[in-house]
Amino acid sequence: MTSVKVLPKYQITIPKLIRKKLNLHLGDAVVLVEEKEKIVLSKGKTIYDYVGTLPGTGMSIEEIRNKATQEAMKDE
Repeated sequence: MTSVKVLPKYQITIPKLIRKKLNLHLGDAVVLVEEKEKIVLSKGKTIYDYVGTLPGTGMSIEEIRNKATQEAMKDE
């Protein structure tokens, strides 16, 4: 078991051993799931995890991301 301290802005540092086990890198998403009396942390997925698995749209990932961002901003 590993213990971490909650910092003033409610941030924690994920220990190196856990980062290595989860293959976490700067910018990766993590998912926190509440289960009864505990929180489970796991590596999340991003659009980059689906490269090659989605049908071709003729657009790069960056183009898809930009289009999605523009569409989301229209709703505001």
